[in-house]
Amino acid sequence: MGMGNSDEALVVCSNKSSATGMSIMDMSTGEQLLHIPTCASPPHGLCCLRNHFLFASQIHRHGSVGGGAIFMWHLNKPQPPLRSYPLEAIGPLSCTKDGVYLSGGALSGNAYIWEVCSGKLLKTWRAHHRSLTCMLFSDDGSLFVSGSEDGIICVWSMISLLDVEDLSSSSILHFTLEHSSSPITGLSSTSSVSSSSGLVSSSKDGTCKVSDLVLGRITRTIIYPQSITEIVVHPTGQILICGTVHGTIFINNLHFEDQLVELQGHNGAVTALTFSQSSLVSASEDCTICIWDITTWKIKQKFNYQKGAVTNLVVIHQSWLLPMANNNRKSMNSFRVSSSLDKYPQHQKFSKETITLIPNSSSSSSFQSISTGSCQQILKLQQSQKELTPEAAAAAMQMEVEKCMKNRIWALKMTKHVMEMNRHLQSRLLDLMQIRFLSCRERRNHKLFLDQSTSSNNNNGSPSQDHDHHQ
Repeated sequence: MGMGNSDEALVVCSNKSSATGMSIMDMSTGEQLLHIPTCASPPHGLCCLRNHFLFASQIHRHGSVGGGAIFMWHLNKPQPPLRSYPLEAIGPLSCTKDGVYLSGGALSGNAYIWEVCSGKLLKTWRAHHRSLTCMLFSDDGSLFVSGSEDGIICVWSMISLLDVEDLSSSSILHFTLEHSSSPITGLSSTSSVSSSSGLVSSSKDGTCKVSDLVLGRITRTIIYPQSITEIVVHPTGQILICGTVHGTIFINNLHFEDQLVELQGHNGAVTALTFSQSSLVSASEDCTICIWDITTWKIKQKFNYQKGAVTNLVVIHQSWLLPMANNNRKSMNSFRVSSSLDKYPQHQKFSKETITLIPNSSSSSSFQSISTGSCQQILKLQQSQKELTPEAAAAAMQMEVEKCMKNRIWALKMTKHVMEMNRHLQSRLLDLMQIRFLSCRERRNHKLFLDQSTSSNNNNGSPSQDHDHHQ
């Protein structure tokens, strides 16, 4: 695959009005490849899941009545969006790399996490005291990070979020990072040789801060002469790109001081930044999109987006817009996306106690075990259906049993996923402890070497001093 933009497309979205919709443009020519009607998304309100699905939260006009809305499109299936209506207006969206979880942040400060395949609302809790502005999952999916207008960044353990039923306790909060008193404008994860779990955050006060998610502390603060509106980290994890309120783009090394590079291409605040295979893509309130060469930092293409100020950018491959080949269709069939996202959480408890095995209707020799809580539901069903025919009652009972088994299977899958994340976290902690141990041992050996060298020099100088003393 070449390193140009010929096989790439740009998904562009604004917040002007829902009638504007989304545009998918050819990155080489600016030609519109596809128009998706009925979409107006706020900043950080668009994400691409598993390269085939677009999720976009919809703007919530001040004073409008009702809750929020999240639309979903399948890229290679031209059809109207699948619409979900959360309990309240959702701003930023984020998803895990494996596409298992989708998160949303509300204007009230509440956070939501859905399971994509089933649409179940797994958790909702008060994450911040003010509106959420941006959020992301760590690269391995073990941590969930949220930023807010209160200037605070909260880091949550996914294991705790999925395990704790009552989220009123602050014990589920992994740790907080107090960036500033100004709103958080951007979050970006970074991986490098020195840190496999880095986080970069930006604020309207003109600062960017680099944090270590394992140590739970800020390791570096970078101060810029303008308010920062958007950030993105180069895939190598070494270069930080910051968009500002006046349209300037700053580029500098993420881990050590170097000369600050300034790019001038916009006349309004930078609203979105992203990377393609060989380019940096920026958008602004002035309704322009710039594509920059990342070796020379010169503008290769500049497009005018007449449909309004761009709020979100996503780079995709043009092949994702085509019908899937048979081999890709088989791989995608194993991943299912629910047609809607739940508005309310489903509180389900699974008992460890089991009762007598119930035969499956498909085979007299096949049996299934159910929990005592499920048995009570079936007994209630029996009592309410005494007047039914035996065949109808048996069918109703079988449907209830199958429903209970599906719930149990879901719980087992969730438990397995949490255990896998736990093992991964333990492995990361062990690696960190080993690195610290080796570092301490090297410092100790170096100190012993210096002490021995000093002692040797003192011993070599003693005879000379004694001789001079006798003379």
